[in-house]
Amino acid sequence: MLNADPIRVLVTGAAGQIAYSLLYSIAKGDVFGKDQPIILVLLDIPPMLPVLDGVVMELQDCALPLLREVIPTDKVEVGFKDLDAAILVGSMPRKEGMERKDLLKANVAIFKTQGAALEKYAKKTVKVLVVGNPANTNCLIASKSAPSIPKENFSCLTRLDHNRARSQVAMRCGVPADAVKNVIIWGNHSSTQYPDVHHAMVKVNSNEVPAFDAVKDDSWLKGDFISTVQLRGAAVIKARKLSSAMSAAKAICDHMRDWWFGTLDGEFMSMGVYAGGNSYGIPEDLIYSFPVHIKNKSWTIHDGLPINDFSRAKMDATAAELVEERDTALSFLSQ
Repeated sequence: MLNADPIRVLVTGAAGQIAYSLLYSIAKGDVFGKDQPIILVLLDIPPMLPVLDGVVMELQDCALPLLREVIPTDKVEVGFKDLDAAILVGSMPRKEGMERKDLLKANVAIFKTQGAALEKYAKKTVKVLVVGNPANTNCLIASKSAPSIPKENFSCLTRLDHNRARSQVAMRCGVPADAVKNVIIWGNHSSTQYPDVHHAMVKVNSNEVPAFDAVKDDSWLKGDFISTVQLRGAAVIKARKLSSAMSAAKAICDHMRDWWFGTLDGEFMSMGVYAGGNSYGIPEDLIYSFPVHIKNKSWTIHDGLPINDFSRAKMDATAAELVEERDTALSFLSQ
């Protein structure tokens, strides 16, 4: 039985390659449920509208029963109207020779505009996922620009990093990816992120054992494993000459599906969320990736994990980078 009312889902950067890998999964029901009709709103910049028309044609040609309407637009008042979910993929990519602060400045402008549009046009219950980089800081700017939408409704994508970490451990142990649970990505979606397996469990021959016992190679887990996950995006670009789109789209689907339907008992997932009230000593006014549980569409940070000195230093280093990014971004926001 189909739910009568379709939900409105926005994807920005909709003519880009992540969206191209993402839209079919959403429209087919892999994210919001097999009985949930969808209106897909596709926003991009004016020069991309002819490309977007091609994407719309293809979505029509998929003949998907859940897809009630596809709305391509370059106007925020159309794009952000009455949204149930917003997936903000579009951002200013870093061009060669571009300083990080120039990148931040360009993105502050974009996410200030989009936050203001969410504030003005979207439902107050909208769930917002920021994917465009620098994702954590872009998410914070969007949230600050939409003061009447709860901070808890904003998140940024670190699920791709989470999935990368999970898969690395699984391959090392020779088990399927779902035999590994409770890896954590702490902090920024950047090369300072900290992939942490101190609390992860691996199912080996039907027994759950701590990841360090399953892997039996501490120097790998504290060295190459971490740098492989941190630098994986760059490795994909080097090989493919394009950024990771298939795996990013899959991570977006995982993130939104868990936000909609909840996490499994005894499992947590990594999400970039508002750090206010966290028990891990992370500065409050940040979007920082934590292990979270999700129930009834609301996340809570998994509290009480013991943090050793090795982890503490890495969690603090990525927090310091985020504080610096935030302060730079806020100086642009007030201009």
